[in-house]
Amino acid sequence: MKMIIVIVQDHDADTLTRAFTAGNFRVTRIASTGGFMRSGVVSMLLGVEDPQVDEAIQVVRAALPPAGEMKRATLFVVPVQRFEQV
Repeated sequence: MKMIIVIVQDHDADTLTRAFTAGNFRVTRIASTGGFMRSGVVSMLLGVEDPQVDEAIQVVRAALPPAGEMKRATLFVVPVQRFEQV
């Protein structure tokens, strides 16, 4: 299992949330502040099985294509040692 952390600007968060939901991915959004001029950003957390990682990344690429030289999302894929729901 992997945890995908996606960091996007506030104005892209709704678009990406809808895209993940349409792709049957469950996503948790966390509002935060960071980057240049302390602009509003959203961190999204997705827990996915290993074979789903590439599909989830494709959802991001399709929903938020680069605007010229500017990238619109930062992604981290982190291994998960253990997962529980209580």
